[in-house]
Amino acid sequence: MSARNRRLPRHLAWPLTTTDISECLGPRMTRVRDLMFLSGHDSGPLVLGVTWLAPSRRNYGRGVHPDLVGFHIDVHPVAATERSATRAVLRAQVLPQLREWVMRAITADETWQLTDHAYYWRMSDGRCTGSPDR
Repeated sequence: MSARNRRLPRHLAWPLTTTDISECLGPRMTRVRDLMFLSGHDSGPLVLGVTWLAPSRRNYGRGVHPDLVGFHIDVHPVAATERSATRAVLRAQVLPQLREWVMRAITADETWQLTDHAYYWRMSDGRCTGSPDR
């Protein structure tokens, strides 16, 4: 679907598609609760983010609904002129890292799974680096 149909400004484009992420994660895609293609005007250097939303055992009705527990993936827009180069880097380097992060999270111990976690990838000068959000 074109950027115009998805309400994305003409000078921006998403570097990945739903198919790219689905092919990367395979059967683990069923654990993804939300795949969002963000439409903000400036995500800075962010291109991809993944969050593990843990079940919350808080009292007083402040818990997390069970349907929300799992992975949430955000694809950030990039400049339309940089889409092709960014896409190539993401498909070659970042999607395997995303798959590995998801696989480690699925097999992580209970302590890890009961805490929210996030990991983000940023593009700078044609290179993509990942880092946890802390």
